[in-house]
Amino acid sequence: MSRAPLWRALAALAVIASSLLLALTMAPRLGLDLRGGTQLVFETKDTPTVKADSESTDRALDVLRRRADALGVVDPTLVRSGEKRIIVELPGVLDPREAANVIGKTAQLNFHSVLGVAEADDKDAVADESGQKLKLGPVAISGAGVTDAAARSDPQMGPGWFVTIDFKEAGPWRELTGNAACEPVGDPKRRVAIVLDNEVISSPQVDESIGCKAGISGGTTQITGSFTAEEAQNLAVLIKGGSLPVPLELVEQRTVGPTLGADAIEASAKAGLLGVLLTAIFIGVIYRLVGVLAALALGCYALIAYAGLVAMGATLTLPGLAGFVLAIGMAVDANVLVFERAREEYSESRQRGLKASLDRGFKHAWSAIADSNVTTLLAAGLLFWLASGPVKGFGVTLGIGVIASMFSAMVITRVFTHFLIGRINPKVSGLGSIGRVRSWMNRRKLDLMSRGRLWLAVSGALIVVMFVGLFARGLNFGVEFTGGRIMEFATSKTVDAGVARQAVSDAGFPSAVVQMTDNAVSVRTGQISADEVAAIEEALGKKVGDVTKQRDELIGPSLGEELRRNALIALGLALAAQLVYLAIRFRWTFGAAAVLALFVDTAAVVGTFAWLGKPIDGVFLAALLTIVGYSVNDKVIVFDRVRELWPANRKAPFAQVVNSAVLQTVPRTVNTGGSTMIVVGALALFGGSSLQDFAIALLIGILVGTLSSAFFAGPAAIELERFSKQPPPSPSTKRRAPRVREGSGAVL
Repeated sequence: MSRAPLWRALAALAVIASSLLLALTMAPRLGLDLRGGTQLVFETKDTPTVKADSESTDRALDVLRRRADALGVVDPTLVRSGEKRIIVELPGVLDPREAANVIGKTAQLNFHSVLGVAEADDKDAVADESGQKLKLGPVAISGAGVTDAAARSDPQMGPGWFVTIDFKEAGPWRELTGNAACEPVGDPKRRVAIVLDNEVISSPQVDESIGCKAGISGGTTQITGSFTAEEAQNLAVLIKGGSLPVPLELVEQRTVGPTLGADAIEASAKAGLLGVLLTAIFIGVIYRLVGVLAALALGCYALIAYAGLVAMGATLTLPGLAGFVLAIGMAVDANVLVFERAREEYSESRQRGLKASLDRGFKHAWSAIADSNVTTLLAAGLLFWLASGPVKGFGVTLGIGVIASMFSAMVITRVFTHFLIGRINPKVSGLGSIGRVRSWMNRRKLDLMSRGRLWLAVSGALIVVMFVGLFARGLNFGVEFTGGRIMEFATSKTVDAGVARQAVSDAGFPSAVVQMTDNAVSVRTGQISADEVAAIEEALGKKVGDVTKQRDELIGPSLGEELRRNALIALGLALAAQLVYLAIRFRWTFGAAAVLALFVDTAAVVGTFAWLGKPIDGVFLAALLTIVGYSVNDKVIVFDRVRELWPANRKAPFAQVVNSAVLQTVPRTVNTGGSTMIVVGALALFGGSSLQDFAIALLIGILVGTLSSAFFAGPAAIELERFSKQPPPSPSTKRRAPRVREGSGAVL
C-alpha cells in the first residue's frame, strides 16, 4: 500500500474511532421541542434612569438566573442573545403562566413609611391590601438591602404561610419601624408599607410592644397575610432574586409537551433509518460494489455527523433532526460525482485500469464537490445567523452534515474502494461502463439547447403562474412572521371541526383560526395571555372531551416583524452570496444564470405554497434556504463541466458545449436527486405533521431545481454569453478535456 492511501486509512480510522467514542460516552443536548418544556424570550426596555444595553441586560440575566434556580427547575438554560434579549429555557415546565410571572416580573421591592390615609383623588396614592388609599413616604429601604427571603409556616401562628426577610443592615429597618412606633396604636402612620412593583403587598402595624425610636432589632422581619404555600414561595423567590435593573417584555414563548417531542424523535429516527436503507439499496443497485462500499461510508458519515453534534454541545432540535436526515441524501452526491467521473475515465482509456481511473475520478471531481458544498455551507451559515429558535439548530446540523459528508466521500469511501478495486472484475465494480442513462442519451444524440428559448419561455410562464398565486391567494404567514399565538391540543377522539370552532368561539375568540389535523386541534389567535390560553383549553375540554396541550407559541408583534425582515434579508443574501461566489469561481454569466435559475426555483416553491395556502414560517425558511443550496449544487456541477469542456472546444458553438455538459451530468443529477428524494419522501411519510410541509417544500424544490439546471440555467448562460466580451477560457495542460460534437453528450 502506497504512502498516500496509508495516510488516508489512518486518518479515516482515527476519525471513526474518535466519533464512536464520543457517540458512546456523550449524550446529545435535546432542544425543548424534543424533550418538552417552555422557552421564554425577554427583551429589556429603557427606563428614564437606565438604558437597556448589554451591561444592564447581563445584570438582568443574573437576577433571572437566581430566580430560576430558586424555582427548582432542573437544568434551566439562560443566555443573552444579542444586546437586549434574554432566552430562558425551562425543561419540564409546561404551564408558562407561573414561569413568566415569576421569572420575568420586574420585582421592584421597596419599604416605605406611611404618611396617612390619602384623599380619594390623590393620583400618587397606593391601595393597601384592603383597598384603602395610603400616602407613602420616600423609599426607606430598597430590594438591594435584602439578603435573604424564605417561605415559612408555623403551626403556633396558625395554618397560614408567611415570608421572612433578612436585611443587610439592621439600622435602616430599626429606624423605619422606630419612627412608626411613635404614632398611636391604630393610626395608619404606625404602619410600614412593603411595596412590590408599585403594589402594596403588606402594610403591617408596628407591634405595640415596640417603643418610640426603639424600632425592631435584628434585621429580620416577616410578611404575613393570606398566603398559600405556592404564593409564599413565589414571593420569596422574587424578593431573594432581587430587583431587575430594567423592565422586561416577553416577546416570544414556546411550549412543547413531552409527548410531541418523543413522537418527533421516533418519527425522525424511522425516517433516518428508512432513508439510509433505501439510499444504500439505491446506490448499490446503480454502482454495484463501489455503491455498497459508499453505503458503508454513508453509515460512517452518520456516525461522524452525530459525534460532531455532541462534541460541539449543539442543541438538537426538531428542524435539526430534519437537517440530519436530509444531509444523508446530500452526502451521496459526492460519491456519485466521483463514480461518474471514474466511469468516464475508464471508458476513455481502459488500459489505465480501474484503480487509476478511480483515482482520477476523485481528483477531477474535487472541484465540483468543493464548490457545491461551499454553496450549501453559505445557506447553513445564513440560517444560523438570521434565524431564531429551533431553526438555528437546522443550520448547525446542516453545516456539520456537509463537512462530515465531504470527509466521508473523499477519505472513507476512497479508502474502502482503493482497498478492493484492483482485485475485482470491472463489471462487478460498477465502474466498467458509463451506465444505461448515458448510453441511452449517446444513442439518441439529444440536443436540448436547440430549444433553449422555448425552455426559457416555459420557465417564464411558470413564474407568471406562481406570481398570480401570490397576488390572488396571498401568503399564509405563520405567527412567527406576523406575531400572535398558536396552540395545538391533542384530543382523545376525532373531533368535528365545527364543534371545535364553536368551543373556541364560546371561550371569547370568535375570530380565531381553528384547524383539525389527526386528532389535534390547532388554534391561531392574536396576542392573548396565558390565562386566555387556559380558557380555550378548558372550553375545548367541555366540548370535545379530554384535551392535552402539545404546543403553545407566542410571538410578539415587534419580533414577528423582525423575523419577517430577517427572512427576506436571508433570502436576498443567499442569492447575492451565490452570485458572488459563482462569479469568482466561474464567469459572471454563469453566476447570473445560476441565480436567475434559483429565482425560478424559489418562486415555484413559494407560489405553490401560496396556491395551497400552506404556512410560511421559520421551518419553511429553512427549507427554502436548503433548496437554494441544493439547487446551486446542480448548477455548479453543470457549469464545472462547461468550464472543463469549453477550453478544448473553443471553436465549437457555445450552445453545443453547454448541451454536452448538461447531458454528461444527467446521470449524476438523476442519481443524486433520486437518493435525496428517497430520504425526503421518508421524512414526509414518517416526519409527522410538523415536518410534512418542510418535506413538501423540499420535494418541490429538488424537482424544480433539478429541471432548472438543464432547462433554464444552461439556456440562460447561452443567452447571457451573447452580451459577454470575456473570451473563452484557455486550454489547460493538466488534463485533456473531452471533445464534443453537435447533438451528442458523448465523450470522444
